Amino acid sequence: MKNYLNLVHFELNRFITFYVVLIGITIVSQLAGVFLEARSYITLVNQTLLEESLSIKQYFISYSPITMIDVVTSGWFVLPIIFSIATLIIYSFLIWYRDWFGKNSFIYRLLMLPTNRINLLFSKLTTIFLMVLGLVATQLILLPLESALFHYLLPDNLRFNLSIQTIISSSEYLVFLIPESFLQFLIHYGLGLLILIVLFTSILFERSFHFKGILFGILFSIGMLILLISPILIQAKLDYYYLYPIENLAIVLFIGIAIAIFSIWISHYLLNKKITV
Repeated sequence: MKNYLNLVHFELNRFITFYVVLIGITIVSQLAGVFLEARSYITLVNQTLLEESLSIKQYFISYSPITMIDVVTSGWFVLPIIFSIATLIIYSFLIWYRDWFGKNSFIYRLLMLPTNRINLLFSKLTTIFLMVLGLVATQLILLPLESALFHYLLPDNLRFNLSIQTIISSSEYLVFLIPESFLQFLIHYGLGLLILIVLFTSILFERSFHFKGILFGILFSIGMLILLISPILIQAKLDYYYLYPIENLAIVLFIGIAIAIFSIWISHYLLNKKITV
């Protein structure tokens, strides 16, 4: 356990500087988005009132007040989320390949550590997962602050107040990152973790067999995907084959756990038998 935790600490330290920058970009962009959207709306309202000779009351008969939904669906808010997701996807590859292609092939030093090699896999999985949770936690902290700034910048008669839960449900990105229930959280992030496990196994196939490994990795990933969605495919094909949603979920959950265990076993075999120092 100590060796595993040391590896996790090591992996986190390798990416911490860029990770802090990533969080900083998210904070600055989203707060700037709140400020700019609010100021832009005030300018628009004043211009419309002047051009059409309307009172505030008359204005809102024809136009809707601004809400935080307008902010969280703007580019200032959405683009940092997309950028963060894309960065972590890229880093899911980089976390392995930089060990091979870095100076003096650092992977060989890692493989020679006095610990079970599967800890390398678990430490990298844990690092990516902790980074994802860190970004989600940052977003959870930001939302109330952004809502408070939004209320501060706009007078009561120019805005419509919404709860944090309503704001989250209005954005397809936020509703996925911050599920409404614990069950949805387990489904979303369990699926993400499963995809990461299969991806890491595919990378180890490539590292073990090189060009042939690319084909093995692709076939492995496709096979695991088909296996995971097979209950849904079977039910779609057969009209008389019917299961309740909770039963379908239980079957997919069981298959997902089986895939994760099988992928980890394959990774363990590759790390111990096919990747040599």
